[in-house]
Amino acid sequence: MTATTTIVTGAPREAEPAGRRFDWGQPFVYLIALVVAAVAVGPVLYVFIGGFRTTADLNANPAGWPDPWTMQNWLAVLSAPRFWGNVFASTVLAVATTAGVVIAGIMAAFVIARYSFRGREGLYTLFAAGLMFPLTVAALPLTLMLRTMGLHGTYLGVIIPGIAFALPTTIIILVPFLRAIPPELEEAAVIDGASRLGFFWRIMLPLSRPALVTVGILAFVASWNGYLLPLLVISTGTLPQELWPLPLGVTQFSSQYSQDTGAVLAYTSLAMIPALVFFLAMQKQIVGGLTGAVKG
Repeated sequence: MTATTTIVTGAPREAEPAGRRFDWGQPFVYLIALVVAAVAVGPVLYVFIGGFRTTADLNANPAGWPDPWTMQNWLAVLSAPRFWGNVFASTVLAVATTAGVVIAGIMAAFVIARYSFRGREGLYTLFAAGLMFPLTVAALPLTLMLRTMGLHGTYLGVIIPGIAFALPTTIIILVPFLRAIPPELEEAAVIDGASRLGFFWRIMLPLSRPALVTVGILAFVASWNGYLLPLLVISTGTLPQELWPLPLGVTQFSSQYSQDTGAVLAYTSLAMIPALVFFLAMQKQIVGGLTGAVKG
């Protein structure tokens, strides 16, 4: 007698829909994000919209909308030669500082990331420690040193320290990015007859473009918005106010035209628009460069 085993399988039961629970965490996160965004963007919008209001309108209702809307403040600032002199000064300082930061940063980061030598980690730690060294601490010795070197009151007196104070952030971003580039690429380049300099110029720089763009944007925006360093170096020098950078120009304009609130707001808006537009246009590059540095 043969035993027959019969396996009875029932129809698969449909999965019961899980009970939907209301996640209180998500609305709370969105609420916090909206509050933070309002706190950050609110003053900027107030300054920008205030530039379209007359001083009498601002005095009558500081928190209201323009009534009427006017372009007089903007046209008055744009037609002033001192404004374009301030723009020229900020452009020179920002471009020179950015170029110095990118060139010095990539060379230093390449050595730290790709060379093995005694004290390499200590050098990297020294640059990292520079993040905790604010400009306010170095204000007095920096001013005395620049006077001794004859750079006080000059653009170079702002550019060189600006590069030095931006290098720690630049090194922290670039070193992990350069370390993530496979060593096999360098070995293949050496086999093909490339020198270390040739590998750096032909392979390393193109691959490092996202990180270089990131540190360049950060350096440009920081230099454009820099106030304390130009205040210490330029405002006490012999340069005329027409050749001061925009942050100092805003302060001087606010003091000189303190009764014309609308013009002051328009001047402030025009001073921050270039850096704001530049940063927003390049924010994807910044995120890409920082993401690559974190992965490295």
